[in-house]
Amino acid sequence: MTVVEKLEKLLVDVPALHSQLILVVGSVGSGKTLALHNLAKRLNDLPYDVTPLNVGSALGSRLLSLPGKARSFEAANLLRELAYEHCHKGVLLLDNIEILFDNHLQLDPLDLLKRQAQSRPVVATWPGTLQDGRLIYARMGHPEYQDYAANGLVYLQIDA
Repeated sequence: MTVVEKLEKLLVDVPALHSQLILVVGSVGSGKTLALHNLAKRLNDLPYDVTPLNVGSALGSRLLSLPGKARSFEAANLLRELAYEHCHKGVLLLDNIEILFDNHLQLDPLDLLKRQAQSRPVVATWPGTLQDGRLIYARMGHPEYQDYAANGLVYLQIDA
C-alpha cells in the first residue's frame, strides 16, 4: 500500500474520532510534502479544491505586517483565519509548519493542529520523529525542542 493510499484510508477512519488530525511524521527530505501533494491530486474529484496550505509562508507573511510584540498574541488567530480562507469545508492539508515552533510566538503546535481538526479532517506534516511513543520536534537542548506523547494521535511515519 502506498503512502497516499494509507492516508486515504486514515481519512476514511478519522471522522469517528474527536480530533480528525492525521500527522505525516518524517524528517527533512523524507517525502512528507510530496505525499501531501499526491494526496491532494487524488482528492481532486471532490466538489471543492484541495491544495496544501504552506503554513510557514502564509502565516509568516501575515505576521510580518504586525509589530513584534503583537505576533505571539495574534499567531493562533491568524492560523485559524488562514485555514478557514484556504479550506472552509472538507479536508485541510497543512505543510511546512515549522513556524509554529518558533519560541517567540509561544505556541503549542500540536494543540493548534488539534483545534483545527475538531470540525474537519486535517492532514498535517510533522517535521520530526516518532521515538518510543513520543512525537519529537528538534533535538533536546534546541530552543524549539518539543516532545509530546503520541497516545491517541493518528499518524503515518515516513522514513527517508
